[in-house]
Amino acid sequence: QEADLVIASLPKEVVNGIEIYSMKIDSKVTSRFARNVITSQAVNRGNVHKEVFFDVELPKTAFITNFSMTIDGVTYPGYIKEKEAAKQEYEKAVSKGQTAGLVKASGRKTEKFTVSVNIAAASKVTFELTYEELLKRQFGKYEMFIKVKPKQLVKDFEIDISIFEPQGITELEAEGTFITNDLQNVIKKTFSDKKGHISFKPTLDQQRTCANCSQSLLDGDFTVKYDVKRTTPDNLQIVNGYFVHFFAPTNLPQLPKNIIFVIDISGSMSGREIEQTREALLKILDDIRDDDFFNFILFGSDVHTWKEKLIKATPENLDEARKFVRGIDTEVTNLYGGIMKGIEILNAAHEEKFVPKRSASIIIMLTDGQPNVGKFDIRTHVKKAIEGKYPLYNLGFGYGVDYGFLEKMALENKGLARRIYPDSDSALQLQGFYDEVSNPMLMDVELHYPENEISGLTKNSFKHFYDGSEIVVAGRFADINQNSLTVDVKGEGANDVLSFTTQQDAEQTAKAFQEQEYIFGDYIERLWAYLTIEQLLEKRTAATGEEKENLTAEVLDLSLKYKFVTPLTSMVVTKPEDYDNQAGIADKTTEGFKAIESLRSYMIILLAPFPLSSLPNLAPVRRTWGFDGDPHFIISVPQKEDAICFNINEKPGDVLSLINDPVTGITVNGELIGDKRANSDAKSQNTYFGKLGIANKYLNLKVTVTSEKITVQNGNEKTPFTWLDSVTLQQEGLTLIINKEKNLVLSMGGGASFVVVLHQVWKKHPLHQDFLGLYTLKSHKLSEQTHGLLGQFFHPIDFTILEIHPGSDPKKPDATMIIKNKELTVTRGWQKDYRKDPKHGIDIPCWFVHNNGAGLIDGVHTDYIVSSLF
Repeated sequence: QEADLVIASLPKEVVNGIEIYSMKIDSKVTSRFARNVITSQAVNRGNVHKEVFFDVELPKTAFITNFSMTIDGVTYPGYIKEKEAAKQEYEKAVSKGQTAGLVKASGRKTEKFTVSVNIAAASKVTFELTYEELLKRQFGKYEMFIKVKPKQLVKDFEIDISIFEPQGITELEAEGTFITNDLQNVIKKTFSDKKGHISFKPTLDQQRTCANCSQSLLDGDFTVKYDVKRTTPDNLQIVNGYFVHFFAPTNLPQLPKNIIFVIDISGSMSGREIEQTREALLKILDDIRDDDFFNFILFGSDVHTWKEKLIKATPENLDEARKFVRGIDTEVTNLYGGIMKGIEILNAAHEEKFVPKRSASIIIMLTDGQPNVGKFDIRTHVKKAIEGKYPLYNLGFGYGVDYGFLEKMALENKGLARRIYPDSDSALQLQGFYDEVSNPMLMDVELHYPENEISGLTKNSFKHFYDGSEIVVAGRFADINQNSLTVDVKGEGANDVLSFTTQQDAEQTAKAFQEQEYIFGDYIERLWAYLTIEQLLEKRTAATGEEKENLTAEVLDLSLKYKFVTPLTSMVVTKPEDYDNQAGIADKTTEGFKAIESLRSYMIILLAPFPLSSLPNLAPVRRTWGFDGDPHFIISVPQKEDAICFNINEKPGDVLSLINDPVTGITVNGELIGDKRANSDAKSQNTYFGKLGIANKYLNLKVTVTSEKITVQNGNEKTPFTWLDSVTLQQEGLTLIINKEKNLVLSMGGGASFVVVLHQVWKKHPLHQDFLGLYTLKSHKLSEQTHGLLGQFFHPIDFTILEIHPGSDPKKPDATMIIKNKELTVTRGWQKDYRKDPKHGIDIPCWFVHNNGAGLIDGVHTDYIVSSLF
C-alpha cells in the first residue's frame, strides 16, 4: 500500500475573485509513521462575498486527525464525534433545507474531503488538514504518492517532507509525472544516516505552462520512495511505555509456491474483462518459477479445471497452460463450485505429499459477479475446507461485484480482498497484485512477546512473509515504567525453521532519536493506536452479533481517544455564525459501501441556544478543590452541584501561594516547572507544578514534594522518601501515606488533608517532565481567614449562569457568569480529577473562567507569586 496525498482544486480560477496565494504540504515521517499537514490560504479579491472550496484527496488507509478553518484571524477547529450522532444532526439539518458539502470515495486509493465557506470581500481564509498513516513496505520500498493539482498558479507553493528512520536510510527517490527538465532542479533531495529531506518549491514562473501562460504545470503525481538499512532481520523501538517491532529479513531463499487461480468466466465477464484477464494470466505465467506448482479453475455455469491436480511449472506445462488461457471464454456463474474445487485440489496435493512440505500454498480468485448460493453458507464451507492452511485472496472486478462478501471471506481465511478497477490497465492491476504475493520467503511466522509484560498487542501471527514487504507489530507494556523487551520470532523457511531473538531497551532507542525536530509527539503510541484500529476494523468486517458490538465499541473508544476519523467517527467543523452558522464533517468512507453511501456527507447546523438540561454532565460533581495539569484549578461549588475551573499561566521557577491559613498555621505553596525545551508548535510554554511545600508553622513541620522524592522535616531533622516507597508514617500532628508511584495522602494537626498525585512521563520524552497534582480534603477544617489561589474558595461561593449560547466548540457552549457582582464570559468544559485514576482521570464538568481566573480570584494572579517554597 502506498501513502497517498492528493491536492486538488480549491477555487476554480483567480478571475472569480478568489486567489490561492499559499499551499503547503508538510510531511513528517518517523519510523514509517507519517503525519501530513496540508495548509492552504486563499483571499477574496472581489468586492462581494464568495464561496471558497477546499478539496483534498486522501489515502483510503489514512485517518484524518485534525481540520480547522481560520477566517480573518479567528480559528474554527474540528472536533471528533461518534458518527451516528453526527448523522442525526445531519438529518435535522436536511429537514431545514440546508446544503451539504461532500466527502466521497473518488479514486482507487483515495477518498475526497471537501469543505466550503463563504468569505466576505477582502477577507482571508486558511484551511489546515492533518492526517496520519503508517507507510507499508512493498517491493522493497516505502512509497509516498502525492497528487498535485492546484488548478491555478500559487504564489507560495511548497511540498516539504522530512523522514527520520533510526535504522538509517539507504535510498531516497523523488520524481513527478509533471516534472519538466526545468522543474527537475527544483526538487531538492538530501539524505544521510537517519535523516532524509525532500523539498519542492517552484516559483510562479516555474509553474507556468509557457512564458506568459496562466495555466499551471502542477498537474500530476509526485512520488517519494525510500528504504532503510537492515543489518539485522528486525528492529525494535521502545518509547514511553509503547513499542513497535519491524520484521523484514533479507537474503532468504524463496519458498516454492503452490498457486490456484480461480477465475470467473460468467457472462458478465465477456468482452474487455475476460480479454484483460487472459492478458494478465499470460504475463503471470511468464513469471512462474520452475519449482512452483499451479492450476486453473474456471467457474461459469459449471466448474472447469485445467488439470485434476497441481502441475509443476515445467516449460512444457507452461506452454500448455498458455494455450488453455488463450481459449478461456465466458458462461453462467458458479462461484461456490469454483472456490471449493480449488481448495479440494490443494488439499489433495498436500495430503498426497505431491508438493514439497516447505512450500507456500495460495488461492487467488477473480470474480465480477454475485455468489450463486447463500453468502453465509459459502463462507462457512470455505472456512471449514481451508482450515487456516493457506490464504485466500479475492479480487473483485468492477463495481457490480459483491465486494463486502469477498472481503469477509478473504479476511476469514488469512487473506485480503482487492478491487480491480475496470480501466485500460486492469491487466496490470491483476499482474501487480500477483507480484505482491509471488515471492513468499517464510510461512507461519510467529512473533512471541512475554505475555505477562505486554497488553494491547496487535496481530503477531502471519501466514506468509513476502519478499520486499515488512511485518509490523506494536503493543504497550503492562507496566508503563518497563524499558526493555525480548522478542522471539519463528518462521518456516525454504530449507529449515528460522529463529530470531531481539532485545531492546528504551535507552538504546533514545540514543537513536537525537534529531528531535524530526519527531512529532507520542508517535509510537499513535502508531500502535492506528494499527490497532486498522486491525479491529478488519475483524469487525467479518464479525456478527455480540462480537461485532464489542469490536465496534473498542474501535469507537480508540478513535475518540486518539482523535482519528474512522468509519465510526466524524469530525465536525462549525462555521462562523456570520456565514449561515453551518458546519461540515470530515467523514470516512469504506470500500464496501454502495456508491450513494460513499457520496453521502453530513452538514451540522448549530442555531438553537443550549438549554441548561443539555449541558455536558459526564460525572457527578464531587467536593473537589485542587489543581492538576497546566495547572488547571478545579473549584467545587456544592450548593450548585457544579464546579468552576481556571488555569494559571506563569513562567517556570515562579512559586505561587496556594493555601495560607494564619489560624491553623498551614500553608501550601507550589513551584512551576516547564517543558524541557520550548515547543515550537505551541503558542506559549506549558507549565506544571513540579514542587510543593506543605507546612504547619505551629508544629514546625515542613513536607517538600517533588516528582522524585518526598522530604519530611521536623524541626532540623529531615527524613527522605522516594516515590518507589510504600510508606505509612504517623507521628505527632502528622499522618503521611505514600502509595508507590501513584500518590501521597497527608494531614497535619488534625486539619485539612491533601492528596498529591504523581504524573510520570517517559524519561526520554523530548518535551515533557514529570509533574504533580494536588487535591484538598476536609477543607472545612481550615479557618475562615484562609486565602491563596485555592484557599480563598474554601468559603461558600455563589454564582448565576445566564445567556448560554454556542461557542467556538460545538461541545462547549459559552455563557455569562454573574459572580462577585461581576459579569464574566465562561465556557462549559471538563477537567480531569486524577485522585482515583492517576493515569486516565475522571471527567469533572465545570465552567471555565478565562484569562488566569480574572474576575473570579481576588486581585490578579500575579499577587499570589511568593519568594520561596516556605
